[in-house]
Amino acid sequence: MASDSDNTESYKKINTILVSQPEPERSPYFDISDKWGINIDWRPFIHVEGVPEKEFRKNRLRLDDFSAVIFSSKNAIEHFFRMSEEMRITMSQQTKYFCLTESIANYLQKFIVYRKRKVFVGKRLMDDLTPAFNKHKENENFLLPCSNLGAKSVVRYLDANKIDYQEAMMYKTVSSDLSDLENITYDCLIFFSPLGITSLFDNFPDFKQKETRIAVYGKTTTASAEKHGLKVNILAPTPDSPSMSMALSNYITKANK
Repeated sequence: MASDSDNTESYKKINTILVSQPEPERSPYFDISDKWGINIDWRPFIHVEGVPEKEFRKNRLRLDDFSAVIFSSKNAIEHFFRMSEEMRITMSQQTKYFCLTESIANYLQKFIVYRKRKVFVGKRLMDDLTPAFNKHKENENFLLPCSNLGAKSVVRYLDANKIDYQEAMMYKTVSSDLSDLENITYDCLIFFSPLGITSLFDNFPDFKQKETRIAVYGKTTTASAEKHGLKVNILAPTPDSPSMSMALSNYITKANK
């Protein structure tokens, strides 16, 4: 990905932006584009890949050996049932499902006949499921489908509450191929996770920031950017800019006068 000469000014006009995410149907970025006449492109820097059945079998895990499953994301649901289909395993109708949020539980309805007596739903945190775990943890063994990144907050909860569980990596979050962007320059790159930063350098190991403005969301993304030698020009959340779109708008207001 190309860049120009060294950045010597605090604020530089922005005409082009690349957001390292898929394009949404609606977004405040569209208003920014219209208001300032800025070209905003969208491109996911990372994507999810399923672990192949052959690779998963090396774990010597059978999904139907577990009487309960913990879902922390929609991806976990999707790849759990993909794996069960590929392994020709039919889960018992008595299997219990513990879902971190209501939206995850709603997604589960695509794959099972939904019965409240076997689906337990949290509001946002694992603590929300404590009554259900306390009722069932002595009689159930739990499977936790996860990615290569794990499910750290879930694991901490399960360990702290002495719940019998087994992690099972069924999908991976990996860097996308961005080779077609090699000779394209953007005035601003926007990142929302450390994985996006990693993908940038996986694709372009010799990337030099130069005049490119780097916008990041969150402390861990900021730390990753700085670890890779990038200067963060636009940061969110802050007291003045709780969202990335607001931080971007505030910067452009000063830079594009």
